Amino acid sequence: MTDRYCVFGNPIKHSKSPLIHEEFANQTQQPMTYTAELAPVEGFASAWRAFVAEGGRGANVTVPFKGDAFALCDTLSHRAKRAQAVNTLIVGGNGRTYGDTTDGIGLVRDLGYHHVPIKDKRVLVIGAGGAVRGVLEPLLAEQPSDVVIVNRTAEKATQLADAFADLGTLHGGGFDTVEGQFDLVINGTSGSLSGDVPPLPDNLFNQGAWAYDMMYGSEPTVFLQWAGPRGAKLLDGLGMLVEQAAESFFLWRNIRPKTAPVRTLLRQSLNIASD
Repeated sequence: MTDRYCVFGNPIKHSKSPLIHEEFANQTQQPMTYTAELAPVEGFASAWRAFVAEGGRGANVTVPFKGDAFALCDTLSHRAKRAQAVNTLIVGGNGRTYGDTTDGIGLVRDLGYHHVPIKDKRVLVIGAGGAVRGVLEPLLAEQPSDVVIVNRTAEKATQLADAFADLGTLHGGGFDTVEGQFDLVINGTSGSLSGDVPPLPDNLFNQGAWAYDMMYGSEPTVFLQWAGPRGAKLLDGLGMLVEQAAESFFLWRNIRPKTAPVRTLLRQSLNIASD
């Protein structure tokens, strides 16, 4: 019997998740299908219940439904509770819905894949929305010396820093509060989609520092285009996408797929699409 999985979003046509999970399933010989499902903006819970009624076993959840997914779960992982968001849904044997978030694991594993050091390093995180909230716990578990969160609305960054202060040294504020240099700067905003570069100082990066954008594309994002001439080594979020998907796959199937070949395939697909 073939098990059904999907990704819910709105919009969703652009999603690379079906390609990723098709490759994982082929690689591990798992009997499953994975589709992209457009859910109504005000009707996510109904879409999930209909999918389960038709035999669905689990799903990924992307924008704008991670909060809705969090709200409908019967049981939540510890990390989902901290993030207050869910990107992975699992139907239990009793029919109850279990929710987890794999975004932070995806980020940390991608950084590890590229040998980006985090322990004892200064980290700047740009943004204070759901994307950032979802990665803070795994990021802090890597024991950076301190993490600074900055946002256009300083109060949001301060509140987020306070919410996770028990896990490490955290500070929050507006862009005008950025002081000193950093070893890793993570853009957790969607600004790159609109061509928006945060107002940050030019001397932001320590020698050998990395700039990481959670967004990705066939060309470097505008944030990475800004960071490169200022001395940073560059990474986009494509690897994070693959790694978070691999963790979801493991939660569903209890088998861990190899991510390196899927990274290569996905990068090639982006380059082909841009030609």
